[in-house]
Amino acid sequence: MCGIVGVTGTKQSVSVLIEGLERLEYRGYDSAGIYVNDQTGNDYLVKRVGRISNLKNALTDDIAGTAGIGHTRWATHGVPSEVNAHPQFSADERFYLVHNGVIENFEQLKQEYLADVNFVSQTDTEVIAQLIDRFVVDYKMDTQSAFLKVLHLINDDSSYAFVLMDRETPDTLYVAKNKSPLLVGIGDGFNLVASDAVAMLKQTHTFMEIQDKEVVIVKPDKVTIHDFEGNEMKRDTFRVDMDASAADKGTYPFYMLKEVDEQPAVMRKLVQEYLDEDGRPTIEAGLLNEMKKADRLYIIGAGTSYHAGLVGARMFERLTKIPTQVFISSEFAYEQPIMSEKPFFIFLTQSGETADSREVLVNIKKQGWPSLTITNVPKSTLSREASYTLLLHAGPEIAVASTKAYTAQVALQAILAKALGMTCDQQAATEFDLKQQLGIVAVGMQALVDGKEKLESIASRYLSEPRNAFYIGRGIDWSVALESALKLKEISYVQAEGFASGELKHGTIALIEEHTPVIGIITQDRTAGLTRSNLQEVVSRGASVLTIAAKHLAQPDDTIVLPDVDPLLTPLLSVVPAQLLAYYTSLGKGLDVDKPRNLAKSVTVQ
Repeated sequence: MCGIVGVTGTKQSVSVLIEGLERLEYRGYDSAGIYVNDQTGNDYLVKRVGRISNLKNALTDDIAGTAGIGHTRWATHGVPSEVNAHPQFSADERFYLVHNGVIENFEQLKQEYLADVNFVSQTDTEVIAQLIDRFVVDYKMDTQSAFLKVLHLINDDSSYAFVLMDRETPDTLYVAKNKSPLLVGIGDGFNLVASDAVAMLKQTHTFMEIQDKEVVIVKPDKVTIHDFEGNEMKRDTFRVDMDASAADKGTYPFYMLKEVDEQPAVMRKLVQEYLDEDGRPTIEAGLLNEMKKADRLYIIGAGTSYHAGLVGARMFERLTKIPTQVFISSEFAYEQPIMSEKPFFIFLTQSGETADSREVLVNIKKQGWPSLTITNVPKSTLSREASYTLLLHAGPEIAVASTKAYTAQVALQAILAKALGMTCDQQAATEFDLKQQLGIVAVGMQALVDGKEKLESIASRYLSEPRNAFYIGRGIDWSVALESALKLKEISYVQAEGFASGELKHGTIALIEEHTPVIGIITQDRTAGLTRSNLQEVVSRGASVLTIAAKHLAQPDDTIVLPDVDPLLTPLLSVVPAQLLAYYTSLGKGLDVDKPRNLAKSVTVQ
């Protein structure tokens, strides 16, 4: 969940590190630091608590180097502080290390090898830096051998992405990863390392994968890779054609607002990528044939991706007639249910690096079951390790609160469900004019984002003061209620919950007080009247009721009216007002919309 940047071979290393960290700040922003070395005997370590701007303001003109490493931290071991910030370093100040992940056996390593060392920080990272130093100084190992020995001592349950620098070989970055994202960027006379390609796009569009349990030596003019047994690995490069400016805010005050506004374009992009001129899906036949063999689909996700999976399950069952279940990845990883005979797994993940989801993927691969990753990031870990991949094509999503990735996941599941249903000769799938319907969705989304001023007013009136709020709905609307509540709670700190509206009277209604906001989502013909009845129950207890209703079900006093679209696709529209209500509630409270407290974008630890 932290962000790492490293560079060697350029006098602009400080600016490269800072620019890269700014682009990775969504991964963590408790503290930040850089270490740079100019290869003439001068080196500099600067660390600050808080945002990258604090670190940037602490840099003076004399701080320069031709190689360096940087880190932005989401705290795991030890409170956010300069002492616990990375880079961590050895007692003799020879080795400097940045690390993302958790070393599960760091206490054991500390006691066994470093009982005599006076530790400065509370981090597991310092243990690794001190241990490398111990093997180099006391056991006369070279740095690469010491690094490899330490990697062998770290237990397999640990997650890590390491970039190490040695003051005695200041042009070299020693790199390794396990269960945590890291890749190499290939420059012209210089090379880079980072947690995400987006951090390096201003310098290069050419990248090289790093796989788990490899040691990578990065010099200005050369990158070498060895496995843990010492065998040299050959690795082709790949190109990322994303425009660096796609990850910029432009004229927007926050990334989240920009990403909400981009959703109509994402819908059109998915149509362009996955539907032909006649509206037929262009999904790989091999994937569809593999899925057709399944007697049950299992959708795995966390947070927003889990909520998208709840919507997708209804699409798959309706259009393919294949039973579909959705699981929270952190639960499935350690409490696997009794499986069907021919399961097929679908992993939903924005980053492709979610640690809990990867744990599930590792387990099901051992059991020989096929899988698909639906992700926004090509060449990400879950993409590489699954049997198949479908890309969301949503462009960089920087705000911690996911918006366009969620709607892209829902839309792409609809496309896949139609394709699979047609492969299974299901009439419902054949007759589903998805191309036309996604066009209606795109136009409807545009109308909603164009009318955002109304939502700003509603947020100010109803959501700025209450300590809690509720979203309710039935069926597919309940799935959206869960996601809507998550958006509100994570960026505005309102204690928001999503409930099946029929469950209110089974306990939750006890929480209703005068002016408690209750937002009802009403898009399904069969349950519209029931949800309205449940809303009347909370009105009689003093709640302030808001409604998000489909046009053909709307009543004169409904708060927000959505354009009509196929019932399966209503989540693509009903979630947009909820995203904007969360945004404006957070904005009205003066909070940092993009970087809510205690959270990070890419959850790469379990």
